[in-house]
Amino acid sequence: MSEAAVSSTNRVDALPADGSFALGTHTLSSRLIVGTGKYANYDLMARSLEASGTDCITVAVRRERLIDADGNNLLDFIDTDRYTLLPNTAGCFSTDDAIRVARLGREILRGLDNPGADWVKLEVLADKKTLLPDPVETLKATEILVKEGFQVLCYTTDDPVTARRLKDAGATSVMPAGSPIGSGQGILNPNNIRICLEYLKEGDPHYPVIVDAGVGTASDVTLAMELGVDGVLLNTGIAHAQDPLQMAYAMRYATAAGRLAYLAGRIPKKLYATASSPEEGLITAGR
Repeated sequence: MSEAAVSSTNRVDALPADGSFALGTHTLSSRLIVGTGKYANYDLMARSLEASGTDCITVAVRRERLIDADGNNLLDFIDTDRYTLLPNTAGCFSTDDAIRVARLGREILRGLDNPGADWVKLEVLADKKTLLPDPVETLKATEILVKEGFQVLCYTTDDPVTARRLKDAGATSVMPAGSPIGSGQGILNPNNIRICLEYLKEGDPHYPVIVDAGVGTASDVTLAMELGVDGVLLNTGIAHAQDPLQMAYAMRYATAAGRLAYLAGRIPKKLYATASSPEEGLITAGR
């Protein structure tokens, strides 16, 4: 299906409006946050971002390919008036390194006059093999960055205790992983996500919780949203799809569908069937 066919026959704006999404002092219209890395080229990245419907995109400050082999600058393909940029500390393995990169990201966005200059997606990883977050270093970095005035969005494991400690440290949002970064395994432990939601929203129902990492296809996004999270952050699931543009549309629709299903409230699961047509008032044979 062509890009024109997809955009003309499937209109997300025909769905019921869900309202805006508050994330700290920022207000987003889309609950899908998308990364800018791993695309085959910047033109495909730009078209995929547009197709996703996002209005907030993450940019790795330590990106090695800010300028590609053809001399194209990443920032030339991003409309900074349209998108709020969320700098991230991807590739950092210590508190000191993450803080340095967060500060650098703030200065870059101040130079662009982008509203994302006051926040950061914090990643402090434990090792290069698993890319799992280091909970101790993440907590330390959160405490320091919060004191420096950052709105910190924390990438973390799906451990509810760690999630609660990050919130207590002042994190603007806690972002538990669905599964390891780039793995495409989806939501491996939905029960832990549910407990994270219970811990984080207790007494504060509007506290934003975002699933970050591991989603590979639209059904993963829908499941995350149906659990009651406020948004999903992803990159590889779109960028490494066989057709990133079509997957971007799919992720867009999945986010909306999962959110609407959560708001609607699913029917309870039962062991046995329940007839959809009532039996009361039926005339039985012989009467």
